[in-house]
Amino acid sequence: MSKSKIILLDFDGVIVDGIYEYWYSSVLACSKYLNSDHILSKHTLDLSETFLQMRPWVKYGWEMVLITHEIIKQKNPLTINNKDLFLQNYSDSCKRILKENSWKSQTLQKCLDNARKYQISTNLEEWVSFHRPYPEVISFIKKAELNNIHIGIITTKNRTFTSKILEKYNIFPKFVYGYESGTKVEIIKKLICEYEIKGFIEDRRETLNDIINCKETEEIPCFLANWGYLKRKDMLDIPEQMNLIKLNELEELLANLA
Repeated sequence: MSKSKIILLDFDGVIVDGIYEYWYSSVLACSKYLNSDHILSKHTLDLSETFLQMRPWVKYGWEMVLITHEIIKQKNPLTINNKDLFLQNYSDSCKRILKENSWKSQTLQKCLDNARKYQISTNLEEWVSFHRPYPEVISFIKKAELNNIHIGIITTKNRTFTSKILEKYNIFPKFVYGYESGTKVEIIKKLICEYEIKGFIEDRRETLNDIINCKETEEIPCFLANWGYLKRKDMLDIPEQMNLIKLNELEELLANLA
């Protein structure tokens, strides 16, 4: 029996631009659930340019809360002028902030999840509106299903939150895997046994590198979404196993996969 065809997509940065939701929810997480003594009692909800420029380095939601805290804190905040020092060794910088505040990444993630639960319970429509879908991707997903190609979502966002947003766009994928399910490589390793994976569309080059450098997943076609949260260097020297794709090329991709 032949396997069902499926295309895998990341969520934030590929299907939707959720930058304002991340900022708003992270500010809410810091002020309502983190109980930090270092942040101002009042602060603007206008999207921080520093936050926007640092987004491409972020892998997990808890990192958003950490960065937001550093931007809105009272003393020595992160700014456009000093962010490069933080980004020189992003992972170590995050570990340092965790240690300085005696935080755990799970605690920050829970604060973010609680901020989202609060918004969903009080004003779901507003929370969903913070996510701006890419019309070309929504069309691509719906046409894929019409061509008997399933859609699967693998994201570092919470699965329940992701599903609620997709429902508003009348998108019901074969499955949604969130950060609760492990790394994307781990998830894809399991999916290979059940599906013929025709491609994975992702805007984080490091994640695609992990896939093409893993023996079990190296044959999966990888597509780097150029409309997502990319660093400038991400679009340079693309390896042969990885394809840089633009929004206006999705129709052609679907035609080739069908």
